[in-house]
Amino acid sequence: MKLDLTRFFQACNPSKTLAISKPEDRQYYIDFSPVRGAKIIEELGRTITRLSPETPTCQLFTGHIGCGKSTELLRLKAELEQQDFHVVYFESSQSLDMADVDVTDILLAIAREVSQSLEAIKINIKPGYFQKLFQELTDLLLTPIELSEVKLSVGIAEITTKTKDSPKLRGQLRQYLEPRTNGILDSINQELLKPARDKLKEKGKKGLVVIVDNLDRVDNSVKPSGYYQPEYLFVERGEQLNQLNCHVIYTIPLVLVFSNALGRLTNRFGVDPKVLPMVPVQLRDAAEFDRGMTLLKQMIMVRAFPGVSWEQSKDLINLVFANPDSLARICQVSGGHLRNLLMLLFRCLQREDPPISAECVEGVIKQRRNELSLAITPDEWELLREVAQDKIFRGHEKYDLLLRSMFVFEYRDEDGSWFDINPILTEAKEFQL
Repeated sequence: MKLDLTRFFQACNPSKTLAISKPEDRQYYIDFSPVRGAKIIEELGRTITRLSPETPTCQLFTGHIGCGKSTELLRLKAELEQQDFHVVYFESSQSLDMADVDVTDILLAIAREVSQSLEAIKINIKPGYFQKLFQELTDLLLTPIELSEVKLSVGIAEITTKTKDSPKLRGQLRQYLEPRTNGILDSINQELLKPARDKLKEKGKKGLVVIVDNLDRVDNSVKPSGYYQPEYLFVERGEQLNQLNCHVIYTIPLVLVFSNALGRLTNRFGVDPKVLPMVPVQLRDAAEFDRGMTLLKQMIMVRAFPGVSWEQSKDLINLVFANPDSLARICQVSGGHLRNLLMLLFRCLQREDPPISAECVEGVIKQRRNELSLAITPDEWELLREVAQDKIFRGHEKYDLLLRSMFVFEYRDEDGSWFDINPILTEAKEFQL
């Protein structure tokens, strides 16, 4: 069998998210839930499908950036659509400035994406509140917007586009919208989401689901209120985000799960955040975890030979790696972080064509280790040694930094969570000291 190098190269692009609804992407999907310690996507989906269609739900989803959340959410979208739900999925980072986000920004983004999705299936809704709001904003932003002439999604897009790259305008808009947050929320619920659900029901749909991805990427900066941005959005203002009259899933920063704000977060939303852990490459006792390693190997080989079973592709490893041990090596040092694994492989492919030499693999691993090591201070190395030894993680600000920087990974097993440092760092000379 011949390796299609161009297709393999494109399939290993670490910045590409698999959309399970597309056949060309579905062939690359590997279900890691049997080894992650929980079937998170099934839990999210069951919560939506088992309740009364008239009962809105709000769920929180988190995990390390790059661990596969978006791929899993797109899988959930495809599964819910098969069950006749209308699902609006969008990446908030496309329209929001992650360094400076407020609740009204999120609400307007949801209103825009929902209306745009409805307009695509010939459902046009024009909330009277927004018509009045746009007229008032015309003077504030010096942007003529007439809702009777443009669709709701276009009107909101005009506002957000004009303010996204201008902190001054954004500040003026926030100052204006902040006292009106409850009015905006009521309008979205009564004048957009309620009629939307009614019209979708007429079309045979069971309900409306909104998935807001990438909110886990908001900066951990301090807001004027004195709160860090994640806590401000999801704890202090979480009650408003929890009031939308449809099914909603928000991705939230992982740091919230390890902060002392977790109790208040859970109270605000009435649910525990679902955490998507890493794919374990080893067990708590440092023994290699064969099932996790096998699935990671499959992830690489299915990109090289889509449609070929694992049993068959095991005999084709030498077409991808000159030394079959290199496949295990690259999976092990990834720590089960899916984007890390693809990034390491992609760098190898940038350096040379398959079969990739062991020297190339080691060179890429060394380069990545050096990049990460440069950002670690001596006291952080000490903390990493503690995590590596104890396999536990304490809710301390310095630990939060290790988590956000992906120096520490979370895993799950039948006994609950356990932690370890990014395996690529264990061979750094600073760690060995």
